[in-house]
Amino acid sequence: MSVDTKVQNDGKIQFEAALDWAGFGPYSYVLTTLAGFITIAYMCVCYATTIIIPASACELGTTTSQQGYIASGPRFGEITGAIIGGYLGDKFGRRRVLLFALISSAVLNGIASISVNWVMLLIVQSLASFCSGSQCSLAITVLCESVPMCRRNVLVLWVLSMFFLSQGIMAVIAIPIIPLPFSFYLPGLGIYWNSWRTLLLVYSTPSLLAAVWLFFMQESPKYVFVKGHEEESIDIIKTIHRWNNWKPAEDFQIKSLTLDALDEPTSIKDQIVPLFKAPLLKYTVIMTTLCLLQLITAFGVWLPTIVNQFMQIVETGVGTDRSLCSIISDSVEVPVDPDVAPCALNVSSLLLVLSMGALRSFLNILLSLVVNRVGYRNMAICFTVVCGVSGIMVNLIPNAYASVVFFMIFMTGALVTGMYVALTVALFPTHLRALAVALTSTGGSIGMLASVPILNRLLEVNCSAGFYTFSSIFLSSAFIAAFLPNDSCLLKKKLEQIEKSTKDEKLTQCT
Repeated sequence: MSVDTKVQNDGKIQFEAALDWAGFGPYSYVLTTLAGFITIAYMCVCYATTIIIPASACELGTTTSQQGYIASGPRFGEITGAIIGGYLGDKFGRRRVLLFALISSAVLNGIASISVNWVMLLIVQSLASFCSGSQCSLAITVLCESVPMCRRNVLVLWVLSMFFLSQGIMAVIAIPIIPLPFSFYLPGLGIYWNSWRTLLLVYSTPSLLAAVWLFFMQESPKYVFVKGHEEESIDIIKTIHRWNNWKPAEDFQIKSLTLDALDEPTSIKDQIVPLFKAPLLKYTVIMTTLCLLQLITAFGVWLPTIVNQFMQIVETGVGTDRSLCSIISDSVEVPVDPDVAPCALNVSSLLLVLSMGALRSFLNILLSLVVNRVGYRNMAICFTVVCGVSGIMVNLIPNAYASVVFFMIFMTGALVTGMYVALTVALFPTHLRALAVALTSTGGSIGMLASVPILNRLLEVNCSAGFYTFSSIFLSSAFIAAFLPNDSCLLKKKLEQIEKSTKDEKLTQCT
């Protein structure tokens, strides 16, 4: 987005300069934390089945194919929900749509806990994922439109650190619940209330808490202004300034705002058509393709199952001289613990899932320290190369522990998801941004929807082929990313323009 940062003679000031003056303080920290918490809530609903599938297998009597459907169904709901939610967020407001999405997804996820069979679980979980599909993208959009530009790259990485840590958080929540052996018969439904149903209900809690939290926050000031409500937008910025700087609203002397022409209000038609016309068509195609090729997410869906199989074999003391695929291909009879519920996940495997989530989150935080210098595009290229090669190496080394190390490196490739979101936010104007993020992210969801059952089948019949194929496809995305502009240079140019505008108005620069 190019911005004309010259101050007008009638006293208008460029919007980004106004956000710079509002500063970065307590309100911004609270909003950043909320965006991260919404991301956790989104994962607890959309990816609850990654923990529930193996735990519910005994009661629901699901086959491998049926488990594949249960894992894929929510991805379909996520795809459609992301597109529709992104459009509604651009039309009716980010905050309003987010509130509805959080509450409705929590209710549906709770209903899924009383599923009488696997078909009901599939349908209700898919509907819950439909409602929550746009939560992550909308939360990041609100954050980026409410803080100074110089902070956005780092904040997006910090928020997405929660995205990568969230599966580990889900594992931590599951550790004390899943092994519980209690079972209460509910005659009205003909089901037994047990640990996995309890866990599914608990996974609804973050969405409800996030909805209450969001109720006390402000709408995106940029969205409000683009919709033609200038006074309301100025009031929101004044509120942000007051909380960030602990100063009265009178100290914020801005009477009028101006935006780049690309961000001016447009018709409903112009919210969609520009994404498929030059100059944005190129970015729409590239970003959608990159997300489509981000197939590591399919391994994330089956991560608890893969790690569970690995830990069961390793804990027997045999199989350490084999690759990960060789271990996955073998089934081992593990002695039954009478104090643990049938089909309960191995606690050690849940701890390993937590470790992998913590590793990705920690790496994401480290990347936030250098992203403004390196740029998301360059960083994404490096990650796809390193992680793609590591995925190929997983089954070339006949050692269980070395194989798992390469697998963990391969799984860190999921970090590029956040880089793609940040790139999309940077490349598209305000009135198209939420829909653009949702649309391009849908490419990743479509890829996951298609790849989850395929990977499930390959892990069963030809595990090595699954790793080689998926890793090679992911590696190829580095070449496509090279066609994007260097966002580090674009950001530097924008910041220089805003700094000049800020000096002209004698505003305080962001620190």
